[in-house]
Amino acid sequence: MFMVLCVIDDPSNVDQVLEALEAGGITGATLIESTGLHRRQKKHIPLPYLYTRPESVETENMTLFAIVPDRACAEKCRAIIEGVVGDLNSPNTGIFAAWQLDIVKGVTSRDEGGAGE
Repeated sequence: MFMVLCVIDDPSNVDQVLEALEAGGITGATLIESTGLHRRQKKHIPLPYLYTRPESVETENMTLFAIVPDRACAEKCRAIIEGVVGDLNSPNTGIFAAWQLDIVKGVTSRDEGGAGE
């Protein structure tokens, strides 16, 4: 089993990412609202500098977590997500990471009706 983490920079892409993942066979994910260090620091700008043009105001981002059965499925998630947000090496798209899990409990496979690997 692998954990997939993806920070989606533009929250307006989240629904399309979720639809694409589901169409690709990824049946479960958890989303949390998140913010990065840079955005957090920008919120602490002194009052006279807070008034900016609306197009320069940055929104928060969303972090997606999913547990998938194997590395190939994690790579598939990356490809699906990049199909929506673009190359994750490009600015303002997001970040992606996946790692192998040693212990997983509470995740069931829809096909088998039981615990995953």
